[in-house]
Amino acid sequence: MAGKSKSTFFENVWKVCAKLPKGKVTTYKELAHAMNSRAYRAVGQAMHNNPHYPRVPCHRVVASDGTLGGFAHPVKEKIARLKKDGIEVKNGRIVDFEKRLHKFK
Repeated sequence: MAGKSKSTFFENVWKVCAKLPKGKVTTYKELAHAMNSRAYRAVGQAMHNNPHYPRVPCHRVVASDGTLGGFAHPVKEKIARLKKDGIEVKNGRIVDFEKRLHKFK
């Protein structure tokens, strides 16, 4: 994150995340890569502090292994939002994770 203010970085994360299509999930790592960054934890902080939720769908951002990762709201809400998006969660993991994974170009 060198050279960028925290707020500028967060705004960029939210802008990229807003492009995430319904029915798909992405990872903190994929969001960072979309921004040419390796600041995965900072992406997580941006998601946790997302003032644009649910327009910026931070509930669709998960860990690289398909587990749910963190969420600023109760995890039951994350699961409910994902289900509403057509994404199934079983045992704390995205079902068909590889098929659901969105990689930004």
